[in-house]
Formats: sequence, C-alpha cells, structure tokens
Amino acid sequence: MPPSTPYVPSSESPAEFTAKAIVLGAAFGLLFGASTVYLGLRAGLTVSASIPIAVLAISVLKRLGGSTILENNIVQTIGSAGESVAGGVVFTIPALIFLVPYGPEYFNYVQITMLTLAGGILGVLMMVPLRRALIVKEHGVLPYPEGTACAEVLVAGERGGRLAALVFGGLGIGALWKALSWIVNLFRTEIGYAMSRTSQFPNATLAVDISPEYLGVGYVIGPRIAGTMVAGGVLAWLGLLPLLSILGQFITEPFPPIHPNFAVNPATGRPFLISEMDAGQLWSAYIRYIGAGGVLAAGILTLVRTIPTIVSSARGSLREFRAMAGGAGQSRTERDIPMPVVLGGSLLLALFLALAPGLPTQGNFFAAVLILIFGFFFSTVSSRITGLIGSSSNPISGMTIATLILTCLLFVALGWTGDMYSPVALCIGAIVCIAAANAGTTSQDLKTGYIVGATPLYQQLGLIIGVLASGLIIGMTTLYMHQVFGIGSAAVPAPQATLMSTIITGLLNQNLPWGLVLVGIFITVTLELCGVHSLSFAVGLYLPIATTAPIFAGGLVRAWVDRNVGRVPRSGPAESDVDAGTLFSSGLIAGGSIAGILFAVLVGTGLIGPFAAIGAAFPFFNADSLLGQLASTALFAGLALIVARMGMRKVE
Repeated sequence: MPPSTPYVPSSESPAEFTAKAIVLGAAFGLLFGASTVYLGLRAGLTVSASIPIAVLAISVLKRLGGSTILENNIVQTIGSAGESVAGGVVFTIPALIFLVPYGPEYFNYVQITMLTLAGGILGVLMMVPLRRALIVKEHGVLPYPEGTACAEVLVAGERGGRLAALVFGGLGIGALWKALSWIVNLFRTEIGYAMSRTSQFPNATLAVDISPEYLGVGYVIGPRIAGTMVAGGVLAWLGLLPLLSILGQFITEPFPPIHPNFAVNPATGRPFLISEMDAGQLWSAYIRYIGAGGVLAAGILTLVRTIPTIVSSARGSLREFRAMAGGAGQSRTERDIPMPVVLGGSLLLALFLALAPGLPTQGNFFAAVLILIFGFFFSTVSSRITGLIGSSSNPISGMTIATLILTCLLFVALGWTGDMYSPVALCIGAIVCIAAANAGTTSQDLKTGYIVGATPLYQQLGLIIGVLASGLIIGMTTLYMHQVFGIGSAAVPAPQATLMSTIITGLLNQNLPWGLVLVGIFITVTLELCGVHSLSFAVGLYLPIATTAPIFAGGLVRAWVDRNVGRVPRSGPAESDVDAGTLFSSGLIAGGSIAGILFAVLVGTGLIGPFAAIGAAFPFFNADSLLGQLASTALFAGLALIVARMGMRKVE
C-alpha cells in the first residue's frame, strides 16, 4: 500500500483542471461509454476502464505539448465516468422494452438521458461525504485496487508511450478481428455443437462466441472468477438442459410456464411440448428462470455478508456529514464540493424525478424518496465493496435486484400492482443502479487522486462533467443497437435487463414461476454451503454458455501467464499490479466493442452487403461444417496465443 503522503504535496498547485484535460477526458468518456453499452448489452457485464484511459491520457497529452500528473488524473477521472454510467444504464433501462404495455413508451432518447444523468450525478454527490471516511481514514484498510493501480500508472508517466502501445495494439487487433468476422464475414463468429433432441444426451450444448472482447474480459477478471462463471454455464447447458429434455420425452402435455414465443407450435397448432423444443427454446422458457433465482439469491447473500460494512459505513458517513458541515479541512487536497451543494443537489434531483414530464416517476414523490434512500444506502455499499474487490467485481446487479425486490414489495403493500407500476419500479432500480455503479468508480478515482495528490473538488466536478458528456452518447448508442438488432435478440440479448424485467413483472403481477426460481435459489444456497461465493456462478447460470466459455478461455490464458512469470494466481482483479497482458486485453475489449458498434452502423445504413460478400468468397473459414469449425477454432487459439505472449512481456 503506498504511503499516505501524496505524490504531489498539498503545498504545490500544478496545472490540473485545464481545458485540454477536460476535453480529452470527455472524449474518452464518449468512447468508453459507447463501447461499454455494446459490451453490457452483449455479455451482461463490464470491466473498469480507468487504467487504459490513464495510459492513453499520458500518451495523448504528451503529444499535445506535455502535461502534469494531475492533468492526466483529471482525464482518466472524467473518462472513467462514461464506463460506469453506461454499465448501470444497460443493466436496467432496456428492461423497459419488455415491460409491456406501458414500458416501451418510456424507452426513448430523452427519458433514457434524463435517467442516466440523474443517476450518474447522484452517484457522485453521494460519494462526497464518504470520501474522508472511506478513502482517507481507511487508506491502509481499503486498497481500492483499480484506483491504486491507476495511481501507479500515473506516477510512472514517463513510461506512458510504451504502456499506451500495448493498449493501442490490443485495440487495433480487437477491432480488426471483429471487423473480419462480423463485417467482412471472413470466418465464423461462434463455434460449438448442440446434440439433437432425439439423442442419448438431448439438447446438450457447448458453444463459444469467439469474440476478442470476451477473451479480454476473461484475462482481466482472472481464472477463478472466469472458471466459476463457466461452471454455471456447464450446469445449465450440459446438465439442466439435457435433464429437462430427457424428462420431457415422457411429458405429453404443455409444461408451464410456457414462454409467449412458444405458446403455439406452428407445425401442430398447439402449445409446444418440451420434447419439441430445441436448446435455445428450453433455455428461454425454463432455464433462465432458474438462473434468475440463482442471481437473486446470490445478490441478496452478497449484501447480507456486507451488513457489518454497511453499518460501519453508515455511521462513518453521518460523522463526516457533521465534520464537513463544520468546515473541516480547507487545504487543496481536502477540498470537496460543499455540503450545502451536495444536500441541495440531491434534493433537487429527487424533485426533478418527481416532476419531470415523461418519466415514469412523474407525480410520484414516494418514488423520489425511495431513490434518495436506496441511492445513498447502495452508494455506500458499492464504495466499500469496490474498496475491497475492485469495480469490475462490484455486484451491482445484486444491489439492483435487492432494490427492485424491496420496491416491488412496498408497491404490493400499497396496492400498486399490475403492469402500470412496472416502469416506476424499474425507474427506481435504474437510477439506484447507475448511482451505485458510478459511486464505486468515483471511489476508485478519488483513491487515485488521494495517492497522487489531486484536488478532490476538481475530481468531483470532473466526474459530473464525465456523466454529462457520456450521457449524451449512451442513450443514442442504446437506441441504435435496439433499432438495428432489437434488444433481446441473439446479437444483443441484454441479459441483465431481461433479468430485471422478469423480476419486476413476476413480483408486481404475482405470477413469477416460483418453482423454477426456487430451484435456482437453492442451487446458490448449495454453493454457499460449500464455501463458494456464488454470484459469479449464478451469473454464469443465467448467461448463455457461448458467452462464458470464451471468458473462461481468457481466464485460462491469465492462469498460464501467471504461472510462467511466477505471479500468484489471481482470484480476480483485486490486485494492484499492472501487467502488459491486462493493458493489451483492455484494448481488445475496447477494439472489439467499437467494431461491433461500427457493424451496427453498417447494418443500419444498409452498407453491410458488399462487405459480407467478400467473406462469401472464402468458405474455408466461415463454412457451417467441421472444417469451418476447426479453422475458426485455430484462429481463436492464435488470438489467445497473442494475448499470452503479451502477458509474458515486462512493463518497463
């Protein structure tokens, strides 16, 4: 743990909150905000962008005439807000599409942007009174891994060019790979095999989406979390699906709950039987409810384990409110947004949400009060948890699920049941999710600033600027992905948002298939009794195995690299080391995501045809045959080898 003496002492005041730092930070916020929207809609998870942004900031600002370490820090602070806010948005707001008949009318640019800005700013304001309690006073207790690692990168700014080359290299390869597979259609985007419905092991499925961003995510989160995630997928797609299919051969009546898409079999004119469904249909109709139950229980148990943390953080927050109200700490490195502004801003945001036309919460002051209460509560929890395990492992979905359950139960107690209240509950959960996500990232940024000697006030203002800048592109990107592919489709399944809509609809309409949900709950309980932290497993149980398998491949590459360079194997992104493989993988994630957005643009504008025709002339790699599968597998293995070689490099 670095010493508490900052790198730049409070007695010095080098350039910090400058125009070029603000503009560059906002640009990175737009870039990583858009790429996170894509990754979140595709995979249902995100990773921290602070370190790659810090590396890029050093490189770019050097080419713009040089910069101070505090200017570089402002760039990464502003830019990182885009990633965290985008993650909170795509986990929740797309659920409006599934909350028929009232939800889709709120899924437009103005409403999405208002919710995004309100949640993001609320997360920053909620962290102001927590800074002294969690960042300063517990400096030796809470490591804030990404924040500490980011500070190390900034302090080593003279090495910025070489570090940036790793990120740019990963970005280029990730974008090229995605372009050749998705845009040019040169090779397959997915490999794998599904057993037939009539085989001895019916509907067993093993698939791998050979996307560079998934491989990069697996490398960043490490082998243990990646392995736990794919274990959930193995249970769902190689265990529960075949078991259900075997039993379904003896069931001659439709087995509820029948998914609306499978209510009628076109071939027979009656509801689908289990024996008539393929693996994808069975997962949508039944297995996803088991996965939802697993995530529900894992999220709640994760929060229960943090109750001592929650209590101590709440007490510390109240003490800091009083200390800040008394005007404590006026040196440069102790200046925060004034408490009257924090309190007034929070109340104005709540009032805005209750009065703003077009929002689901319009006229509902009770909802505004819940947003303030849950927002502060889970911002505190998020900050504390990220201090221990990092932003990439922050269980935001569990906090959102808990918010939705508590909100829906209160609504049911008040008699607010039915479809018309679903968007209101989702709106509360969305703002709390965005606030908690941004509070966690804000904590990491403030930790970085504390180590390098930044001015907290400038960082907090920078974070608000980052929210405002990225908020402009997040809604636009989300809507465009929906327009082109349709959120909920195979291209952008939006797994987290689908889960949120399932919980809200089931609780408020009181028709949740509790039998299947309870199966998932007790799978989670079983894992906890075995001493396994179940959230990653439950997420894997809910996600398609085609998503978790390539993430596991990235985790295996990380384990091999750690073993060969003599590092202790990572349990996740909780260490503060910055290695070449992590920087390169961060570039893969960004490059693959950006190329995915470009693919959406080409599809939306009708220009994809000529590019796809190029790949049609090379059937060796993209053929739907064993040869095509083997060729694409070899290409993916080659990409994994490149990541491994990068991971073996020393950061100098």
